[in-house]
Amino acid sequence: MSFNKVILVGNLGRDPELRYTPQGTPVCSFSMATNERRKDKNGEMQDQTTWFKVTLWNRQAETAAQYLTKGRPVYIEGRLRVEEWTDRDGKPRHTLEVHATDMQFIGGGRGEGEAPMERAATASSAGADQQQPDAADDDIPF
Repeated sequence: MSFNKVILVGNLGRDPELRYTPQGTPVCSFSMATNERRKDKNGEMQDQTTWFKVTLWNRQAETAAQYLTKGRPVYIEGRLRVEEWTDRDGKPRHTLEVHATDMQFIGGGRGEGEAPMERAATASSAGADQQQPDAADDDIPF
């Protein structure tokens, strides 16, 4: 048995690009960076950044293109692949590619990392609660 699953939490390196296959299936691609702090040989803390190319499909692709922007934090689950290619100078290169199966918006409090759609839903449900009239004592059946 084999298993290929990766979970990433990081920030978008560029705005998502949405396109459609000839059959009309939405596909969204963006780069994503994860950071790790490590001590170097001299004992100084250094940031190590790893870049991934992420691809989303169908409704998640459209949602990502609509709400994600460069720098935004995001949670991604998917399958990891290494794409090997040769650059213009003839040097072999590789790219870490994630075929995403799940995406979650993440972020700080006060709505900073919250998707506009989530803020709107929260605001409309809060507003609906405030617009409901309080039950008068004579409306209570006991």
